[in-house]
Amino acid sequence: MRIENLQNENRRFIKNVDNFHVLEYARDISVSPEYAEKEYFMSRMNVRRRQLVIDIDKDHSAIIQAGAMQWMAGHVKATAGIKGIGDLVGKTIKGAVTKDKIMKPEYVGDGCLVLEPTYKYILLVDVSKWGAAGMTVEEGMFLACDSNVKNKVTARKNISSAFLGGEGMFNLCLQGNGAVALECDVPEEDLVEVVLEEDELKIDGSLAVCWSSGLDFTVEKTTKTLIGSTVSGEGFVNVYRGTGRVLLCPTKLGLSPAGGKTKEKTIDSSKEDLSDEED
Repeated sequence: MRIENLQNENRRFIKNVDNFHVLEYARDISVSPEYAEKEYFMSRMNVRRRQLVIDIDKDHSAIIQAGAMQWMAGHVKATAGIKGIGDLVGKTIKGAVTKDKIMKPEYVGDGCLVLEPTYKYILLVDVSKWGAAGMTVEEGMFLACDSNVKNKVTARKNISSAFLGGEGMFNLCLQGNGAVALECDVPEEDLVEVVLEEDELKIDGSLAVCWSSGLDFTVEKTTKTLIGSTVSGEGFVNVYRGTGRVLLCPTKLGLSPAGGKTKEKTIDSSKEDLSDEED
């Protein structure tokens, strides 16, 4: 088997970790005329299509998010990734508490696996570099991982504050050896890395992408008193304590350049045309 024109002048691999590769489109040329202008400016602002390409062989199989496969070539087949009734029950519970899809298919064999394109940024991480405890990822960011990577559910210690702070109670922990692909709203080069050495980090909101699983992670009030919280204008924050690393986004999407939240507007084309005529 030979795959040709996977890379060309318009798309190329921008990052590789082991058998995982990120394919990025410089611009979307398969576009209808009415959307050409929009696609042009999207590409100029780095809003581009990206795909995850995974090489499958006897030493490397892959677990992906359900429904993410676009095409595969060679002797590659999908399995349910379930090893007995106990494993099924465990994964069902895991999917329920992390709000992830319950079944993540495992692709085995010898060939190439290509996932559906996304406009989000794909982060490739070598789990082994996060130490024996591994890494914990924010809800909904998991895209794929090598089958050698172990995953489990971790719970936050402070149950009441987790719900009051608007955060989930459980997160996905990944550990072992192999590549992991995460979908992120911002590019990797824009992420801020905070290295803690028996220290603490407090974040207002879900800005953390991933963090060392060895860190003590809770959701707490910004101050100990109700008056203090009222004066500060802050409610609950995510707190990371101990020794490890945290990758966080510098800002949230949906903010205007002035710092305020953008508002969606519905434009009535007929009214717009009428106003132009009156002018």
